[in-house]
Amino acid sequence: MNKLELLRTFVRVSELSSFTLAGQSLGLPRSTVSEQVQALESLLGTRLLQRTTRKVQATQDGLALYERSKDLLSHMDEIENLFRQDAASLTGRIRFDMPNILARRVVMPRLPQFMAQHPQLELEISSTDRRVDLLSEGFDCVLRVGAQPDQSVVARHLCDFSMVNCASPAYLQRYGVPQTLEDLAQHRLVHYVGVLGSRSEGFIYEQQGQLRRVPMAGSITVNSTDAYESACLGGFGLVQVPRTGMHTYLASGELIEVLPQFTAPAMGVSLLYARQRHLPLRVRVFMDWLGDLIRSTL
Repeated sequence: MNKLELLRTFVRVSELSSFTLAGQSLGLPRSTVSEQVQALESLLGTRLLQRTTRKVQATQDGLALYERSKDLLSHMDEIENLFRQDAASLTGRIRFDMPNILARRVVMPRLPQFMAQHPQLELEISSTDRRVDLLSEGFDCVLRVGAQPDQSVVARHLCDFSMVNCASPAYLQRYGVPQTLEDLAQHRLVHYVGVLGSRSEGFIYEQQGQLRRVPMAGSITVNSTDAYESACLGGFGLVQVPRTGMHTYLASGELIEVLPQFTAPAMGVSLLYARQRHLPLRVRVFMDWLGDLIRSTL
């Protein structure tokens, strides 16, 4: 049995703490994943994983092997591609995550061009508005908008989104156009939260380098950018969004900018990847393409 494949399987089980999730990630049955880990344990003469009914956890020997295996597998990926001059010869699987609105409007329409250049690559694409765990969910890279508090990952800054406050003509006809912050007391905000049940920050603006908030009423709370956009177009209230995403609506008059002197701070767009010595060539090539696409488009 291929020892490198045994190591790949063990590393993915360690990262996901699950034989089932590791199997789904690798395209293998759960039984095969379990057999490969057992074969590796027999080969090395030590128990690498503690199995319980709730989760799988690495032993001390397993933790030591995991750290060494990550570097070894990364080096092997480099060696496999070292003498391949043809970009079309890149092989392997890339798993990445990005916000839904960027996937729909920017990345997916242009992805066929990338795949035409690298036809042997396999992509696993997650497009959600939740913050995925890059390591535990096995992502090679993540495209993220907003602050990056996680110090365990590397963030490659790509660009900044300038923000805009806007509302639909129907909403403004009903509630009037706010001219001052005091006017917001008579208005409604479409609240956006990462997790339903958490508290919205209200209307946010920057003044003399300081972040300030104005609590506001609102009948709609959403946790996805698509729903946020739809609620605004439907006349449920004001929203604060990257100008890039609303450019078409603002140009057509479907949405109208308000309070331009009180905008939220710009939001950074970054590519995140795990801290490790080397990234596989296929991941670096994809990240370079994605970074160029984001910068040139946005």
